[in-house]
Amino acid sequence: MKQSEQTLSHEQFIRTAIDAINTEKAALTLLTEQIDARFAAACDAILACAGRVVVTGMGKSGLVGRKIAATFASTGTPSFFMHPGEAGHGDLGMLVPGDVLLAISNSGESDEIKMLLPVIKRLGIPLISISRDQRGMLPTAADIALTLGHSEEACPLKLAPTSSTTATLALGDALAVALVHARNFTSEDFALSHPAGALGRQLLTRVEDLMHSRQEQLPRVREDAPLHDALFVMSNGRLGMTVVEDDSDRVVGIFTDGDLRRVLEKGIDLKTPMRDVMSRQPRHVNKTMRASDALSLMNANSISQLLVMDDDGHLQAVITLHDLLQAGVK
Repeated sequence: MKQSEQTLSHEQFIRTAIDAINTEKAALTLLTEQIDARFAAACDAILACAGRVVVTGMGKSGLVGRKIAATFASTGTPSFFMHPGEAGHGDLGMLVPGDVLLAISNSGESDEIKMLLPVIKRLGIPLISISRDQRGMLPTAADIALTLGHSEEACPLKLAPTSSTTATLALGDALAVALVHARNFTSEDFALSHPAGALGRQLLTRVEDLMHSRQEQLPRVREDAPLHDALFVMSNGRLGMTVVEDDSDRVVGIFTDGDLRRVLEKGIDLKTPMRDVMSRQPRHVNKTMRASDALSLMNANSISQLLVMDDDGHLQAVITLHDLLQAGVK
C-alpha cells in the first residue's frame, strides 16, 4: 500500500458512495432547471433532420456521446458517433448536408471540436451543443446551446467528470425519450433494431416462423375414421395429437395423448369413430400471431399444441410448446 493511501472502514466506504450519489442527484435536479424552449428547439431540429444525428465529443464527453448516439439509433433516430480528433483527419467526411451535429463539451472549449466549426458552418449543418453554460466557444457557435448548469463533481478532487457526465447522459436520454413520443415509436419498431435480443425474439417471432406446415406430414383423420386409424396417424405424426376433419377438410376436432388416456381408461372400443371421442372446438391461432402470444395461450389452457388455421377453418399447420421453448420464446 502506498504511503499516501489510507484504509477506509466499511461505514466510510458506504458514506462516500451515498455522498457521491447525492452529489450527482443534485446535478440532475439542476439539469431540470435548464430544460426550456432550447430543448424543444433541439427536438424540432432533430425531427426535421433528413439525414443522421452525428454525435461528437472528446474524452469522457465522447464516451457519453457514444451512448447517446446508440440510444438515438435504437429508438428511431438514425445516429452515429464521430470522434472529433479523427474528424480533423478525414472522418469529417461522415458529415454531409442534411445531418445534424450534436457536440458535447462540458467546458465548451474543446480544441478538437473548435477546429471543426468552420467546416461545419460552411456545410450549413445545424449545430446543437451540450455544455455547462453558454459562455464557451462551442455554445457561442451553436445554433442551439443546451446547458447542464454548474454542478459540483462527485470526485473528491472536484476534477474528474462524474456529475457532469451523469447530467449529460440524462440530457441525451431526455432527448431520445422526447423523440420516441414525437415519432410514435412502438415496441415493434424497437424490436426491429434488436433482433438478436430476447425482446426482439418476443416481438418479432411469429407463429409462421416456427410452425410445422408441411401438409403431407400433418397428422389428420376424418371424423368417421375409427379410433385405431387415429392411433396409427398419431404414432407417425410424432406431435402427440391428430387433427380431425370433416369431408370438406374443415377442422372439427382434435385428439391428443390426453384424450387417448381417457378413452383407454373408459375401455372404449378401437372401432369407435373419431367424432365420438375427439375434443371439439380445439384451440387455434392464425399464423401471423406473435409466438409469445401463442405461448401465453398454451400456458393459460394447459395445452402443448395449437392448430394454425385459416379463416375458413382449414388446417395450415401445427405449433407445439417444444417449438416455442426451443426457439427461446418467453
